[in-house]
Amino acid sequence: MGRFASLFVIIAAALWGVDGIILTPQLYGLPVPLVVLIESSIVTLFLSPIFIKDLPKLKSLDIKDWAAFAGVALFGGAIGTMAITKALFYVNFVNLSIVILIQKLQPVFALTLAGLLLKEKLPRIFFLWAASAVIGAYLMTFGISTPNLANGDKTTYAALLSLVAAISFSSSTVFSKRALRNVGFKMSTYLRFLISGFIMLIIAGTLGDIKAISIISVNQWLIFLLIAFTTGGAAIFLYYYGLKRITASVATICELAFPLTAVVLEYFVRGNILAPIQWFGVLILIFSIIKVSGINLINQKN
Repeated sequence: MGRFASLFVIIAAALWGVDGIILTPQLYGLPVPLVVLIESSIVTLFLSPIFIKDLPKLKSLDIKDWAAFAGVALFGGAIGTMAITKALFYVNFVNLSIVILIQKLQPVFALTLAGLLLKEKLPRIFFLWAASAVIGAYLMTFGISTPNLANGDKTTYAALLSLVAAISFSSSTVFSKRALRNVGFKMSTYLRFLISGFIMLIIAGTLGDIKAISIISVNQWLIFLLIAFTTGGAAIFLYYYGLKRITASVATICELAFPLTAVVLEYFVRGNILAPIQWFGVLILIFSIIKVSGINLINQKN
């Protein structure tokens, strides 16, 4: 069963790579808040017939439970998703596999936030591998060059947005530890999209982005639907189904299908390939993240 469970995580991670390189960039030109609103709304509408009958069971949740879900939706469903979507919109300026690989820094931020917010103790070796991961991410993104913000370097902006996304998703993970205390992962997934939809409705409505819904083409609507039924809700269910049956360390290895798929597609679809120094950074980043995830597993066992 564990072998097949790993396959589900690999498939989900590969689907996220397809989304980042092929699907989301095709929505370029649309306001980012509107894009995230529509993605959340479609998944919510799809899942509502399945879970809406169970909503009365949530009356037992207290204010801390709902605050945790609000944190998951705000950081994971809203801020993090908007940041990564905007980064992926730099399709004509940036090697998008870099943006996706930076997401692998997420365990570093998750453990750091857990230490700060949840008072979890971190061994000294964590800081060594965390620093190593950051160095690897820098080499992967910029090589031995220096970022140039003055000239509007899109790679720098995309990398910064990807970092914001990684930190936001890590914050969402920390809040999830509290949110999952009294709710199963299936209902938690539904609530994440439901609350995110409401948050994005407020943001998009305040910014006036909802008006842009009239310029969405038929092809873009099809992309939205494809995302919802593959790389969106469907991929998340596959991921959590597999994650429930394998260890965190195994999941970390399986999730490397995400950046691997992105790098391969970036080459075959756009002809982009990383330079040797960037590949060196990739190896440092991946090795460091595997080490960091191992630290996380040890802490969980202790």
